[in-house]
Amino acid sequence: MSLELTINADIKTAMLAKQEADLRALRAIKSAILLAKTADGQIGELTTDDEVKILQKLAKQRRDSIVVFLASNRDDLAQKEREELVVIEKFLPKQMDEAELKTALQTLITELGANGAGDMGKVMGAATKQFAGKADGKMISAMVKTLLSS
Repeated sequence: MSLELTINADIKTAMLAKQEADLRALRAIKSAILLAKTADGQIGELTTDDEVKILQKLAKQRRDSIVVFLASNRDDLAQKEREELVVIEKFLPKQMDEAELKTALQTLITELGANGAGDMGKVMGAATKQFAGKADGKMISAMVKTLLSS
């Protein structure tokens, strides 16, 4: 079942159960999918990779908003963003934890023959492709930098 069909079914369920937070997040996902499907140059259905990118973008927006709201002492708005983030993350692939990512990056660095900070671009290019949707880009970057400098 495509993400769009799943979202539509979940929206109906959330409406019947009167789950406002779920409904807000699901409608945001649906809106983003519809915008992506009707964007210039887009032909028909979205690929799974496109859907994951949309979900990651929405999750990042929520995380950034939480930081801003907390800095502005708006805990009420931050809580709404947290609730939506939980719903969005249900549809994302399982994220790698630090230990898994470190092991995978060490293997990748060995495969590429990288041995210094000068090879960071080469490693990051391969890592972002390999771990797309499975790990946060900032975490990948920081860990690659640490591994290459040691």
